[in-house]
Parts: sequence; structure tokens; C-alpha cells
Amino acid sequence: MTNPRAWLLLIPAVLVEVTASLALKGALEHPALYVVVVIGYLSGFVLLSAILRAGMALGVAYGIWGATGVALTAVGSLLIFGEPITTLMGIGIIVIIAGVLCVELGAQAAHKKAEAL
Repeated sequence: MTNPRAWLLLIPAVLVEVTASLALKGALEHPALYVVVVIGYLSGFVLLSAILRAGMALGVAYGIWGATGVALTAVGSLLIFGEPITTLMGIGIIVIIAGVLCVELGAQAAHKKAEAL
């Protein structure tokens, strides 16, 4: 089982990455936001490395980080910038989330199989 600390670190890792991505769009009009972009992405990668050190598998950590980031960035860009989320985009977000769940369930099954040996 993955260390619970890894799961707790995943939350701020996703949030700083989403913040950085949204700030990147905002920085086009307000260049001072590039500071938020740099700090956000650096923080995200530092947290991701801490997640890996805590024992989470790379495929699981990066999959959840990336998929959750995509979904939250799409919602954030709708709320902040008024960018649309089309039906096809919504379906795509659902497919991404389903894929990440498959990766996580597969990782858990592989871990249980390795423990049984």
C-alpha cells in the first residue's frame, strides 16, 4: 500500500501545477504573474519528487497529477477566463479520469500480486 503521506502530498502538487498553468494564461496580460508560473511549476516538481520518495509509483503519481491537473485547469479556465468546456471536452476529461483509475487499480493489483509471491 502506498504511504498515506504520498497521497497527501499529491493534493498540493496538483493545486500548484494548476495555479501555475492558469497563471501562465493570465501572465499574457499581466507579466508579473510569470513569478507565480515559475514558483508553481518548480513547487509542483519538488512535490512530485517527494511523492515518489514516499513510495508512490511513477505511473500512478504522474497519471493522477496530470489528469487531475487537466480537469481542474479546464474548469479553472472556464471560471476565470470564460473559456468554454464543450461536450467533447467533458467526455475527454471523463475518459482521462477513467484511465487514471485503471492505472491505479492496475498498480494495486500488481502490488497485491507481488506481496502474495
